[in-house]
Amino acid sequence: MGAELFRLSDRHGGEYCLGPTHEEAITSLIGAEKSLSYKHLPLRLYQTTTKFRDEMTPKFGLLRGREFYMKDMYTFDSTEAQAMETYNAVCVAYETLFRRLGVACLKAVGDTGSIGGSVSHEYHFIAETGEDKVFHCSKCGLSKNKELIDGDKPPCPEGLSATDCPIEHHHAIEVGHTFNLGTKYSQVFDASYVDPSGKHRTLEMGCYGLGVSRILAACIEVLSKGSEVRWPRLIAPYQVCIVPPKAGSKEEQGIQIAESLYDDISQLPGFRGEVVIDDRYDKTIGHRRKDANIIGYPYVIVVGKKALQQEHLFELHSTNIGNSNFVNMGELVQKLTTESAEL
Repeated sequence: MGAELFRLSDRHGGEYCLGPTHEEAITSLIGAEKSLSYKHLPLRLYQTTTKFRDEMTPKFGLLRGREFYMKDMYTFDSTEAQAMETYNAVCVAYETLFRRLGVACLKAVGDTGSIGGSVSHEYHFIAETGEDKVFHCSKCGLSKNKELIDGDKPPCPEGLSATDCPIEHHHAIEVGHTFNLGTKYSQVFDASYVDPSGKHRTLEMGCYGLGVSRILAACIEVLSKGSEVRWPRLIAPYQVCIVPPKAGSKEEQGIQIAESLYDDISQLPGFRGEVVIDDRYDKTIGHRRKDANIIGYPYVIVVGKKALQQEHLFELHSTNIGNSNFVNMGELVQKLTTESAEL
Protein backbone atom coordinates (compact mmCIF):
# COMPACT_ATOMS: atom_id res chain seq x y z
CA MET A 1 0.00 0.00 0.00
CA GLY A 2 2.97 2.35 0.41
CA ALA A 3 2.24 5.84 1.73
CA GLU A 4 -1.51 5.17 1.97
CA LEU A 5 -0.98 2.63 4.76
CA PHE A 6 -1.74 4.07 8.21
CA ARG A 7 1.10 3.09 10.55
CA LEU A 8 1.35 3.54 14.30
CA SER A 9 3.43 2.41 17.26
CA ASP A 10 2.27 1.56 20.77
CA ARG A 11 4.02 2.59 24.01
CA HIS A 12 6.20 -0.51 23.89
CA GLY A 13 7.49 0.23 20.42
CA GLY A 14 5.31 -2.38 18.72
CA GLU A 15 4.40 -1.48 15.16
CA TYR A 16 0.85 -1.76 13.83
CA CYS A 17 -1.20 -0.65 10.87
CA LEU A 18 -4.87 0.17 10.36
CA GLY A 19 -6.47 -2.14 7.83
CA PRO A 20 -6.95 -0.61 4.36
CA THR A 21 -8.15 -3.96 3.02
CA HIS A 22 -8.19 -7.52 4.37
CA GLU A 23 -7.02 -10.01 1.75
CA GLU A 24 -4.08 -11.12 3.90
CA ALA A 25 -6.13 -11.46 7.09
CA ILE A 26 -8.90 -13.49 5.47
CA THR A 27 -6.55 -15.74 3.49
CA SER A 28 -4.45 -16.50 6.57
CA LEU A 29 -7.61 -17.68 8.36
CA ILE A 30 -8.46 -19.99 5.47
CA GLY A 31 -4.85 -21.16 5.31
CA ALA A 32 -5.05 -22.27 8.94
CA GLU A 33 -8.04 -24.50 8.12
CA LYS A 34 -6.28 -27.61 6.81
CA SER A 35 -9.40 -29.78 6.63
CA LEU A 36 -11.24 -27.60 4.11
CA SER A 37 -12.87 -29.95 1.61
CA TYR A 38 -13.93 -29.47 -2.00
CA LYS A 39 -17.44 -30.08 -0.66
CA HIS A 40 -17.25 -26.73 1.18
CA LEU A 41 -16.62 -24.82 -2.05
CA PRO A 42 -17.38 -22.29 -3.35
CA LEU A 43 -16.72 -20.40 -0.12
CA ARG A 44 -17.85 -16.78 0.09
CA LEU A 45 -16.98 -14.69 3.14
CA TYR A 46 -18.08 -11.11 3.55
CA GLN A 47 -17.94 -8.31 6.07
CA THR A 48 -18.99 -4.68 6.38
CA THR A 49 -16.37 -2.80 8.35
CA THR A 50 -14.37 0.39 8.73
CA LYS A 51 -11.31 0.84 6.52
CA PHE A 52 -8.47 3.32 6.81
CA ARG A 53 -6.26 4.85 4.15
CA ASP A 54 -3.90 7.78 4.59
CA GLU A 55 -5.18 9.71 1.59
CA MET A 56 -2.89 12.49 0.45
CA THR A 57 -5.79 14.89 -0.17
CA PRO A 58 -8.99 13.79 1.60
CA LYS A 59 -11.89 15.86 0.29
CA PHE A 60 -15.56 15.97 -0.66
CA GLY A 61 -16.70 14.58 2.69
CA LEU A 62 -17.53 10.89 2.39
CA LEU A 63 -16.37 10.71 -1.24
CA ARG A 64 -12.71 10.57 -0.28
CA GLY A 65 -11.94 10.21 3.39
CA ARG A 66 -9.27 8.56 5.48
CA GLU A 67 -11.89 6.48 7.31
CA PHE A 68 -14.79 4.85 5.47
CA TYR A 69 -17.14 1.87 5.43
CA MET A 70 -16.80 -0.92 2.92
CA LYS A 71 -18.60 -4.15 2.21
CA ASP A 72 -15.92 -6.71 1.31
CA MET A 73 -16.33 -10.23 0.03
CA TYR A 74 -13.58 -12.80 -0.39
CA THR A 75 -14.28 -15.95 -2.41
CA PHE A 76 -12.47 -19.27 -2.67
CA ASP A 77 -12.97 -21.80 -5.47
CA SER A 78 -11.38 -25.05 -6.55
CA THR A 79 -10.53 -24.16 -10.17
CA GLU A 80 -9.85 -21.09 -12.27
CA ALA A 81 -13.00 -21.74 -14.28
CA GLN A 82 -15.16 -21.94 -11.16
CA ALA A 83 -13.50 -18.80 -9.80
CA MET A 84 -14.55 -16.97 -12.97
CA GLU A 85 -18.11 -18.26 -12.55
CA THR A 86 -18.13 -16.77 -9.06
CA TYR A 87 -16.58 -13.57 -10.39
CA ASN A 88 -19.24 -13.18 -13.07
CA ALA A 89 -22.04 -13.93 -10.59
CA VAL A 90 -20.81 -11.19 -8.25
CA CYS A 91 -20.55 -8.75 -11.16
CA VAL A 92 -24.18 -9.48 -12.08
CA ALA A 93 -25.19 -8.90 -8.45
CA TYR A 94 -23.38 -5.54 -8.40
CA GLU A 95 -25.00 -4.50 -11.68
CA THR A 96 -28.41 -5.44 -10.30
CA LEU A 97 -27.81 -3.40 -7.15
CA PHE A 98 -26.82 -0.27 -9.05
CA ARG A 99 -29.73 -0.70 -11.47
CA ARG A 100 -32.13 -0.86 -8.52
CA LEU A 101 -30.55 2.28 -7.07
CA GLY A 102 -31.51 4.07 -10.28
CA VAL A 103 -28.15 5.77 -10.71
CA ALA A 104 -26.33 5.63 -14.06
CA CYS A 105 -23.40 3.29 -13.52
CA LEU A 106 -20.53 2.27 -15.79
CA LYS A 107 -18.73 -1.04 -15.43
CA ALA A 108 -15.19 -0.41 -16.65
CA VAL A 109 -12.06 -2.51 -17.01
CA GLY A 110 -9.90 -1.43 -14.10
CA ASP A 111 -6.35 -1.44 -12.88
CA THR A 112 -5.49 -4.36 -10.58
CA GLY A 113 -3.07 -2.04 -8.76
CA SER A 114 -1.43 -3.14 -5.52
CA ILE A 115 -4.13 -5.73 -4.84
CA GLY A 116 -3.18 -7.67 -7.95
CA GLY A 117 -4.93 -10.37 -9.92
CA SER A 118 -5.64 -11.14 -13.56
CA VAL A 119 -9.08 -9.53 -14.03
CA SER A 120 -10.49 -6.37 -12.52
CA HIS A 121 -13.57 -4.22 -13.03
CA GLU A 122 -14.59 -0.91 -11.52
CA TYR A 123 -18.10 0.45 -11.03
CA HIS A 124 -18.52 4.18 -11.51
CA PHE A 125 -21.29 6.74 -11.09
CA ILE A 126 -21.04 9.41 -13.79
CA ALA A 127 -20.48 12.78 -12.08
CA GLU A 128 -18.69 15.98 -13.04
CA THR A 129 -17.09 16.11 -9.60
CA GLY A 130 -15.66 12.60 -10.02
CA GLU A 131 -11.89 12.20 -9.88
CA ASP A 132 -11.77 9.11 -12.10
CA LYS A 133 -11.88 9.36 -15.87
CA VAL A 134 -13.60 6.63 -17.86
CA PHE A 135 -13.88 6.11 -21.61
CA HIS A 136 -17.12 4.50 -22.73
CA CYS A 137 -18.87 3.63 -25.99
CA SER A 138 -22.44 2.34 -26.03
CA LYS A 139 -22.00 0.86 -29.53
CA CYS A 140 -18.85 -1.27 -29.26
CA GLY A 141 -19.08 -1.83 -25.49
CA LEU A 142 -15.71 -0.25 -24.67
CA SER A 143 -15.52 0.87 -21.03
CA LYS A 144 -12.08 1.50 -19.59
CA ASN A 145 -10.38 3.59 -16.93
CA LYS A 146 -8.07 6.23 -18.38
CA GLU A 147 -5.28 4.86 -16.16
CA LEU A 148 -5.06 1.85 -18.50
CA ILE A 149 -4.92 3.86 -21.72
CA ASP A 150 -1.81 5.02 -23.56
CA GLY A 151 -2.50 8.32 -25.27
CA ASP A 152 -5.47 10.65 -25.27
CA LYS A 153 -8.12 8.20 -26.48
CA PRO A 154 -8.37 4.41 -26.75
CA PRO A 155 -8.85 2.75 -30.15
CA CYS A 156 -12.14 0.99 -30.86
CA PRO A 157 -11.71 -2.72 -29.98
CA GLU A 158 -13.78 -3.64 -33.04
CA GLY A 159 -11.82 -1.41 -35.42
CA LEU A 160 -14.75 0.93 -36.10
CA SER A 161 -14.23 4.49 -37.28
CA ALA A 162 -14.61 7.49 -34.97
CA THR A 163 -18.02 8.15 -36.53
CA ASP A 164 -19.28 4.61 -35.97
CA CYS A 165 -17.70 4.33 -32.53
CA PRO A 166 -18.53 7.51 -30.55
CA ILE A 167 -16.24 6.95 -27.57
CA GLU A 168 -17.17 9.34 -24.77
CA HIS A 169 -15.06 10.55 -21.89
CA HIS A 170 -16.73 10.80 -18.45
CA HIS A 171 -15.69 12.05 -15.05
CA ALA A 172 -16.85 9.45 -12.55
CA ILE A 173 -16.90 8.35 -8.92
CA GLU A 174 -15.73 4.80 -8.22
CA VAL A 175 -18.19 3.01 -5.91
CA GLY A 176 -17.25 -0.65 -6.35
CA HIS A 177 -14.40 -2.88 -7.49
CA THR A 178 -14.01 -6.57 -8.31
CA PHE A 179 -10.81 -8.62 -8.61
CA ASN A 180 -10.07 -12.16 -9.74
CA LEU A 181 -6.92 -12.78 -7.70
CA GLY A 182 -6.02 -16.28 -8.85
CA THR A 183 -3.58 -17.84 -6.36
CA LYS A 184 -1.60 -14.68 -5.49
CA TYR A 185 -2.59 -14.74 -1.81
CA SER A 186 -3.54 -18.39 -1.37
CA GLN A 187 -0.04 -19.55 -2.36
CA VAL A 188 1.62 -17.19 0.13
CA PHE A 189 -0.63 -18.24 3.01
CA ASP A 190 -0.86 -21.88 1.97
CA ALA A 191 -4.66 -21.70 1.61
CA SER A 192 -5.72 -25.01 0.15
CA TYR A 193 -8.55 -27.54 0.00
CA VAL A 194 -8.68 -31.33 -0.13
CA ASP A 195 -9.84 -32.63 -3.53
CA PRO A 196 -11.84 -35.89 -4.07
CA SER A 197 -8.61 -37.90 -4.25
CA GLY A 198 -7.42 -36.58 -0.88
CA LYS A 199 -4.75 -34.25 -2.28
CA HIS A 200 -4.30 -30.63 -1.17
CA ARG A 201 -4.88 -28.10 -3.94
CA THR A 202 -4.27 -24.34 -3.89
CA LEU A 203 -7.46 -22.28 -3.76
CA GLU A 204 -8.44 -19.81 -6.45
CA MET A 205 -9.44 -16.51 -4.88
CA GLY A 206 -11.41 -13.35 -5.65
CA CYS A 207 -12.10 -10.16 -3.72
CA TYR A 208 -14.90 -7.67 -4.11
CA GLY A 209 -15.72 -4.35 -2.51
CA LEU A 210 -18.57 -1.86 -2.33
CA GLY A 211 -17.84 1.55 -0.83
CA VAL A 212 -20.86 1.82 1.46
CA SER A 213 -20.26 5.35 2.72
CA ARG A 214 -19.07 6.50 -0.70
CA ILE A 215 -22.21 5.15 -2.38
CA LEU A 216 -24.31 7.26 -0.01
CA ALA A 217 -22.36 10.41 -0.81
CA ALA A 218 -22.15 9.66 -4.54
CA CYS A 219 -25.92 9.12 -4.83
CA ILE A 220 -26.55 12.56 -3.34
CA GLU A 221 -23.86 14.08 -5.57
CA VAL A 222 -25.37 12.61 -8.73
CA LEU A 223 -29.10 12.88 -8.05
CA SER A 224 -29.62 16.02 -5.97
CA LYS A 225 -30.78 19.32 -7.43
CA GLY A 226 -29.92 22.70 -5.91
CA SER A 227 -31.07 22.79 -2.30
CA GLU A 228 -33.08 19.57 -2.63
CA VAL A 229 -31.45 16.28 -1.61
CA ARG A 230 -32.61 13.27 -3.61
CA TRP A 231 -32.04 9.75 -2.31
CA PRO A 232 -32.59 6.57 -4.29
CA ARG A 233 -35.75 5.07 -2.77
CA LEU A 234 -33.83 1.89 -1.99
CA ILE A 235 -31.62 3.64 0.58
CA ALA A 236 -33.70 6.66 1.64
CA PRO A 237 -33.92 7.19 5.44
CA TYR A 238 -37.73 7.11 5.16
CA GLN A 239 -39.99 6.82 2.12
CA VAL A 240 -42.67 9.29 3.19
CA CYS A 241 -42.76 12.48 5.25
CA ILE A 242 -46.16 13.88 6.23
CA VAL A 243 -46.32 17.61 6.98
CA PRO A 244 -49.44 18.57 9.00
CA PRO A 245 -50.74 22.13 9.51
CA LYS A 246 -49.32 24.45 12.15
CA ALA A 247 -51.01 24.37 15.55
CA GLY A 248 -53.30 27.37 16.01
CA SER A 249 -53.66 27.96 12.26
CA LYS A 250 -56.98 27.99 10.38
CA GLU A 251 -56.18 24.49 9.13
CA GLU A 252 -55.43 23.08 12.60
CA GLN A 253 -58.14 20.40 12.18
CA GLY A 254 -55.88 18.86 9.54
CA ILE A 255 -53.54 17.61 12.29
CA GLN A 256 -55.92 14.75 13.09
CA ILE A 257 -56.28 13.97 9.39
CA ALA A 258 -52.48 13.87 9.08
CA GLU A 259 -52.14 11.49 12.04
CA SER A 260 -54.81 9.21 10.57
CA LEU A 261 -53.02 9.36 7.20
CA TYR A 262 -49.80 8.29 8.93
CA ASP A 263 -51.53 5.17 10.29
CA ASP A 264 -53.09 4.33 6.92
CA ILE A 265 -49.87 4.62 4.90
CA SER A 266 -47.87 2.70 7.52
CA GLN A 267 -50.15 -0.30 6.90
CA LEU A 268 -49.46 -0.38 3.16
CA PRO A 269 -47.15 -3.17 1.91
CA GLY A 270 -43.54 -2.00 2.04
CA PHE A 271 -44.22 1.10 4.14
CA ARG A 272 -44.09 -0.24 7.67
CA GLY A 273 -41.43 1.82 9.47
CA GLU A 274 -40.97 3.95 6.33
CA VAL A 275 -43.26 6.87 7.25
CA VAL A 276 -42.44 9.86 9.43
CA ILE A 277 -44.76 12.67 10.51
CA ASP A 278 -43.18 16.07 11.17
CA ASP A 279 -44.96 16.88 14.42
CA ARG A 280 -43.19 20.16 15.07
CA TYR A 281 -46.56 21.86 15.17
CA ASP A 282 -45.05 25.20 16.21
CA LYS A 283 -43.39 25.48 12.77
CA THR A 284 -45.09 26.57 9.56
CA ILE A 285 -45.69 24.16 6.71
CA GLY A 286 -43.18 26.10 4.59
CA HIS A 287 -40.46 25.78 7.22
CA ARG A 288 -40.95 22.04 7.49
CA ARG A 289 -41.12 21.62 3.71
CA LYS A 290 -37.65 23.17 3.43
CA ASP A 291 -36.32 20.80 6.07
CA ALA A 292 -37.88 17.87 4.20
CA ASN A 293 -36.07 18.99 1.04
CA ILE A 294 -32.75 18.94 2.88
CA ILE A 295 -33.33 15.46 4.33
CA GLY A 296 -34.46 14.04 1.00
CA TYR A 297 -37.62 11.99 1.58
CA PRO A 298 -38.75 10.50 -1.76
CA TYR A 299 -42.34 11.58 -0.99
CA VAL A 300 -43.53 14.59 0.98
CA ILE A 301 -47.25 14.82 1.69
CA VAL A 302 -48.58 18.20 2.79
CA VAL A 303 -51.87 18.21 4.68
CA GLY A 304 -53.13 21.74 4.01
CA LYS A 305 -56.37 23.62 3.34
CA LYS A 306 -57.62 21.21 0.65
CA ALA A 307 -57.37 18.31 3.09
CA LEU A 308 -60.29 19.86 5.01
CA GLN A 309 -62.67 19.54 2.05
CA GLN A 310 -65.32 16.83 1.95
CA GLU A 311 -63.00 14.85 -0.33
CA HIS A 312 -59.61 15.13 1.30
CA LEU A 313 -56.96 16.31 -1.17
CA PHE A 314 -53.29 16.03 -0.26
CA GLU A 315 -50.36 17.77 -1.91
CA LEU A 316 -47.98 14.98 -2.94
CA HIS A 317 -44.45 16.06 -3.78
CA SER A 318 -42.46 13.38 -5.62
CA THR A 319 -38.95 14.51 -4.79
CA ASN A 320 -36.97 12.41 -7.26
CA ILE A 321 -38.87 13.68 -10.29
CA GLY A 322 -39.47 17.16 -8.89
CA ASN A 323 -43.22 17.54 -9.30
CA SER A 324 -46.22 18.15 -7.02
CA ASN A 325 -49.87 17.19 -7.49
CA PHE A 326 -53.05 17.24 -5.44
CA VAL A 327 -54.39 13.72 -5.04
CA ASN A 328 -57.22 12.07 -3.14
CA MET A 329 -56.70 9.12 -0.82
CA GLY A 330 -57.29 6.51 -3.50
CA GLU A 331 -54.87 8.12 -5.94
CA LEU A 332 -52.26 8.52 -3.19
CA VAL A 333 -52.43 4.86 -2.20
CA GLN A 334 -52.28 3.73 -5.82
CA LYS A 335 -49.18 5.81 -6.58
CA LEU A 336 -47.31 4.74 -3.45
CA THR A 337 -48.08 1.02 -3.78
CA THR A 338 -47.37 0.93 -7.53
CA GLU A 339 -43.98 2.59 -7.24
CA SER A 340 -43.09 0.57 -4.15
CA ALA A 341 -43.69 -2.66 -6.08
CA GLU A 342 -41.14 -1.54 -8.68
CA LEU A 343 -38.25 -1.59 -6.18
